[in-house]
Amino acid sequence: MSSCVSSYVRPQASRAKSLHKDGLPALEPEVLEYGERVLAFLREQIELAGGALDFAEFMRLALYAPNLGYYAAGMTKFGAAGDFVTAPEVSPLFARTLARQVAEILMELDQGEVLEFGAGSGVMAVELLLALERLHCLPIRYLILEVSASLRAVQRERLLQAVPHLLERVVWLEAWPQDFVGVMLGNEVLDAMPVRILEVTAGEPLRVAVSDSAQGLAWAKLPASEDDLRVLAELTTARGESFAEGYRVEFHPDLPGWMRGVAQSLKQGVVLLFDYGAAARELYAPERWMGTLRCHLRHHAHNDPLLHPGLQDITAWVDFSRVARCAQASGLDVLGYTMQAHFLLGCGLAEVYEDAFAMAEREVDRLQLAQGFKTLMMPGEMGERFKVLALGRDVGGDLAGFGMRDFRGGL
Repeated sequence: MSSCVSSYVRPQASRAKSLHKDGLPALEPEVLEYGERVLAFLREQIELAGGALDFAEFMRLALYAPNLGYYAAGMTKFGAAGDFVTAPEVSPLFARTLARQVAEILMELDQGEVLEFGAGSGVMAVELLLALERLHCLPIRYLILEVSASLRAVQRERLLQAVPHLLERVVWLEAWPQDFVGVMLGNEVLDAMPVRILEVTAGEPLRVAVSDSAQGLAWAKLPASEDDLRVLAELTTARGESFAEGYRVEFHPDLPGWMRGVAQSLKQGVVLLFDYGAAARELYAPERWMGTLRCHLRHHAHNDPLLHPGLQDITAWVDFSRVARCAQASGLDVLGYTMQAHFLLGCGLAEVYEDAFAMAEREVDRLQLAQGFKTLMMPGEMGERFKVLALGRDVGGDLAGFGMRDFRGGL
């Protein structure tokens, strides 16, 4: 097992009544029945691919296949009732502090819009809008680019219940906006992009793929493409040394195209990306020879993506060095790179916490705020393992979130 960190905070009580011998929760019959439909679909795709499906395509279908994939279906994914917890759900302190950085940028731009990629349960949108309203710095529009119809419905309902007076500012998009001016936000978006896996061998590297057998889904190998070899050479240079035989190298094949989409959309402003990951030299350390692929099922983390496809999240660490290179190749500037703890402190988390603590009327609320602060900040939780990368175009001045520490020189 690799030393990677999953996007959930800590195991919580599962809704399932029992655990299987492998330590994963027992799933309800109707959930398992749905999983069989996803499995049947994936088996068809494997057959159409000639018996072995590139893992990146398998991951794409398992997560995003229309009406079947994990993010395309209507099951609960976020929060205590779902499979994992993201920073905005850990504590409202995250979004309230982030709002200060957003407000700083919007004031620099003399107003603008906010675009959130994949807004999840909608909790960050709610807290951000409320905090920006208190700061007298509401965006012209709050745009949400969301691929999941079921999640769009969840987000709309949450916003309707929590901020009905601000709902008219919220617009859901299915494509990149044009000539965007403002702030783009991506919280745990990149880690859910399909990842390609190359296994280094004594000969040519091989693509890791998925096949089907009488015993179920199984791992397979395919020849690497010329583009795979080009990316592997790029990652080897960034790492600073060759990969040992047997090393599994992961990369997001969609990243360059996604970054071009960001750059073509952004006329002026800043992109803030939050995720767990590292710069290339740390990410591709010798001890991570098995990669960082991780799955989340009912707050249980494991490393078998072939188990329960469509019913669990599949993620991998983000190579922030490659993200920065793709951004620069697309014409964007790298404005900062730091740990989440440093970013939040630079944006005034301590003051935000003190204000919230003083206003809390119940002891249970104060305890939750304290626990949320700890989870967001502690090195063993989200503070160090989650990173923040800022990209931009035509913006001046330093960003508050990178005022304490800026590690972009190490990218």
